[in-house]
Amino acid sequence: MNTGSDGSGEIAVATDGMDVGGAQAEQGLGSRAPEFVKARRVLHLSWQVGVFLIGLAVVGAGIVMLPLPGPGWVVIFGGMAIWATEFVWAQLVLRWTKRKVTEAAQRALDPRVRRRNLTLTAIGLVIVAVLGGIYLWKFGVVMPWKIKDQ
Repeated sequence: MNTGSDGSGEIAVATDGMDVGGAQAEQGLGSRAPEFVKARRVLHLSWQVGVFLIGLAVVGAGIVMLPLPGPGWVVIFGGMAIWATEFVWAQLVLRWTKRKVTEAAQRALDPRVRRRNLTLTAIGLVIVAVLGGIYLWKFGVVMPWKIKDQ
């Protein structure tokens, strides 16, 4: 059973999966292994080792993809999701990450922030265009490594 407060001083009580204060109650923390696995300690420990190794391989592949072409961050968070099926620390990290990404998305949709970002982008493009024009005026269409002292 979960309890929650909606900020008004009232406490809402709900069972897992039911509404608490207008939001879907989050699934409890802990292992999501099948019951027959949890019932046997050695089997559960080997299950956890297997989940950890698979998650580690996926996270490792994501880290390799960061400098190389590929969806590095997506793969890393996929590995974290694999770990979150078994480990509470990974579940907490994913909850924190989801909350921060949602907050950043809300900030990015703020009209003032969007105006500022568009203005800075326009200024940056003008600077790049001016520098490119100066380069073409001075050297023409020549690769930088072929420029002699002029």
